[in-house]
Amino acid sequence: MISSLKLSHSSSISPLQTQKQVGSSLFQSFPTRTLKFAGTPLVSTTRRSHNNTTTAFFFNNSKQHQDSSKPAKVQELFVYEINERDRGSPAYLRLSQKAVNSLGDLVPFSNKLYSGNLEKRIGITAGLCVLIQHVPEKKGDRYEAIYSFYFGDYGHISVQGAYLTYQDTYLAVTGGSGVFEGVSGQVKLQQLVFPFKLFYTFYLKGIPDLPAELLGNPVEPSPKVEPSPAAKAAEPHASIPNFTN
Repeated sequence: MISSLKLSHSSSISPLQTQKQVGSSLFQSFPTRTLKFAGTPLVSTTRRSHNNTTTAFFFNNSKQHQDSSKPAKVQELFVYEINERDRGSPAYLRLSQKAVNSLGDLVPFSNKLYSGNLEKRIGITAGLCVLIQHVPEKKGDRYEAIYSFYFGDYGHISVQGAYLTYQDTYLAVTGGSGVFEGVSGQVKLQQLVFPFKLFYTFYLKGIPDLPAELLGNPVEPSPKVEPSPAAKAAEPHASIPNFTN
């Protein structure tokens, strides 16, 4: 390719000029290609001089900017889940067809939710547990749990992770709706009376301040806790508007 280049007036061109002309001709002889980066927008800027054009590409970090705009503080939310034996929950589907709890058994469930101070009825849980391992030496089971907490007009929080019937566990907060849209974090699950009473401490990130109606100083978790009679009856002053039932 180089041997085919014709340099006019070679006798009057200096070696330096010859190198520049050869380099320019070679550059023009190659096809121009555009690099594309999947999933990452690019911003280009072009600078032109008398003889050369230089184009630079910069990665657009707009997503990082959006993430940094979310509230960074961690908010705690305390919730009691109580099975009052009036919802036909839980149901045990013994898909393994074995006499003891075994891998693959399913447990769909739905229970009532109360505020941490037990003064308000706030909604329900709804979800599914898949049995992963029966642990007879600990008199319990390990489940993979996928479920949601519904808070009426305020929206819902979804969680997923290990549920151990014999010890406290942490689950990931995977998302939400309403006032919980864009939420992340984790939730601590404390087993009080299996499978009838559980206490949750949510550590929530990425959302505005929680409604005061969902907050309050929690009652110390114990097997004997009970919601107030007004909350249990879901009286208007002791329940959130349009609570999920």
